[in-house]
Amino acid sequence: MKIKVLIADDNSFVREGMKIILHSFDEFDVLAAVQNGQEAVAFCERQAVDVALLDIQMPVMNGVEATRLLTERTSTKSLILTTFDDDEFILDAIKYGAKGYLLKNNDPEHIRHAILSVHNGHNVLQDAVLDKLKSGLMTGKDKKEDPGGKIDRSLFTDREYEIMARIAKGLSNRQISQELFISEGTIANHITSILGKTGLTHRTQIAIYFLTGEVGDAAK
Repeated sequence: MKIKVLIADDNSFVREGMKIILHSFDEFDVLAAVQNGQEAVAFCERQAVDVALLDIQMPVMNGVEATRLLTERTSTKSLILTTFDDDEFILDAIKYGAKGYLLKNNDPEHIRHAILSVHNGHNVLQDAVLDKLKSGLMTGKDKKEDPGGKIDRSLFTDREYEIMARIAKGLSNRQISQELFISEGTIANHITSILGKTGLTHRTQIAIYFLTGEVGDAAK
């Protein structure tokens, strides 16, 4: 069964270009291409959509608010389309349930992989986006400051803290396993414990939480 996709972007060039890219792959069925978040939410409430590709800055309703409403009202998974100028919105969108960020200038195969990953329950946060987020959070601060200094360490074991720090760096469970010399299964158990303690739902939110100390509305 094909993955049902919606595209929301106020730039017609981006909308049509993304449609052409997705139509070139057998896995996707593009149900709609709309101009703003309000239209995206309305469509997803009427018809089942698996993954919504949402631009951040759109008229009427932006991608952050659309993500919040889609998370609250539908089972649609939101994947944010972004540029390097949108980093101020990253935290809010992820707090509201976005499953990841994808730079608009990616090659078609990368876009395909991102949509498949989100549909299969994984989260996508490109290194370039994560690095920019970290850089923005560190502006005006001592670069040597502990990036996890804003969280309450008493809530977590030392091992959980180590794992959160590596998730925030963008490491996979396999890479963390190699660094800490523990099994991937043990790491998965620790992540489950972290999610339970924070009320978060996925590892991308763990990364943001570690960097900012904020849980956000998505965990409530």
